[in-house]
Amino acid sequence: MSTSAGFTAAFTTAFTVAGMSCGHCERTVSAGLAALPGVTDVSADAPSGRVTVASAQPLDEEAVRGAVDDAGFTFVGRA
Repeated sequence: MSTSAGFTAAFTTAFTVAGMSCGHCERTVSAGLAALPGVTDVSADAPSGRVTVASAQPLDEEAVRGAVDDAGFTFVGRA
């Protein structure tokens, strides 16, 4: 699942998220992360648990953890 706000990203960071099992999970995690300030694109892959986030500035890892937790999944860390 990928979302894009049409901006050029300066930073791309991959994270591991546990608990995603389907497209709905991918969309839920993506929406939560896309709402963070500066995020320009999110791509989530349920089978691997990998979530790639493009942003205009470096992301605050605690904000990413909070968004993933709020979406109902487990933030594991950087991939």
